[in-house]
Amino acid sequence: MLVLAHISDLHLDGSARATERAERVRDHLWGLPGPVDALLVTGDIADHAAEPEYEEAARLLGLRQDGGSGPAPFPVLTCPGNHDRRAPYRKALLGQEPSGAPVNSVRVFAGGAVLMCDSSIPGEDDGALEEETYAWIEATLDGLGGRLPVLLAFHHPPATLHHPLPDSYRLGRPEALAALMERRPEIAGLITGHAHTPAATSFAGRPLVVGPGVTWTLRLPWEGEQIADRDAPVGLAFHILTDDGRLTSHFRVV
Repeated sequence: MLVLAHISDLHLDGSARATERAERVRDHLWGLPGPVDALLVTGDIADHAAEPEYEEAARLLGLRQDGGSGPAPFPVLTCPGNHDRRAPYRKALLGQEPSGAPVNSVRVFAGGAVLMCDSSIPGEDDGALEEETYAWIEATLDGLGGRLPVLLAFHHPPATLHHPLPDSYRLGRPEALAALMERRPEIAGLITGHAHTPAATSFAGRPLVVGPGVTWTLRLPWEGEQIADRDAPVGLAFHILTDDGRLTSHFRVV
């Protein structure tokens, strides 16, 4: 069994408000009586993609120790969103050489594997998985040999969520992703962010779970005209992936 904590859309911008909300959920997760297997962060970590924003994120999430809150008690897995930029993301958050190539990575656990995929399009708010990313997913799944259930994590949901804002900036070419999933039964589900609202639906016959936003919560059309509820508590999710590929998700606020 694999247990993931999941947060999304921190939008760190140097403001006290953004920092406090991110620290609030971080402190909650770091203080859990029992550790999870990993924390998954599905994009829009920085608001303006500035290096100091990623440096703050790295300290806050325990990815670097200079002035931070100590190392994370479990692995921290990240993927970029439309507010992120690949070169400063790599340099300041991951400590890698700057590059404009898609930021894709995999983490294998005893109970499953998580593929963090880059759905960002440089300079745009829309999402897409590049051909390079699709090839990487296929090669990574080949290397795993179908022996573990797999979660794909990226920023942009590929399905309609019934709000005009996130539905205007969905993942492009969802049929390509659906075709991949039809070929790959080991993919147990999709984990995304971007919409700033906890949501659960299905895509290509498998679960699609959208994590809540740390910075603010999306109001649905019947909840009022104001789109962003900035006073809503910080949201997070817990995902449980069992050995038979069943995905269960729980949502909390802090």
